[in-house]
Amino acid sequence: MMGLPTVGRIWLRRTPTDMRKSFDGLSALVRGEFGQEPTCGDLFVFLGRRRDLIKAIYWDRDGYVVWAKRLERGRFALAPGDGAELDRAALALVLEGVKARILFRSPRYILHNKTNG
Repeated sequence: MMGLPTVGRIWLRRTPTDMRKSFDGLSALVRGEFGQEPTCGDLFVFLGRRRDLIKAIYWDRDGYVVWAKRLERGRFALAPGDGAELDRAALALVLEGVKARILFRSPRYILHNKTNG
């Protein structure tokens, strides 16, 4: 099974997208909507009007890759707090169909070694 690549940042366009667009159309949306170059190494995600189709575009060293998933039943759900930028965990929840009203992430702490110096 092919999966999404490990990329830099993940950007979501929350407004509906014409799902007839492919490589050139989606890369033009990246330039116009996000103000970024699609070859920057980030992943750009688009939802259709009915939210039963999702497409993603990214640059893979020597060309564009368009990834698509269509649901046979149901719709992709976004959490109310999902902004323009997602992390991999939030994207995985969207793709798996997890509907969460409130998402809470436990705080992570970095312990620093204190040395006298």
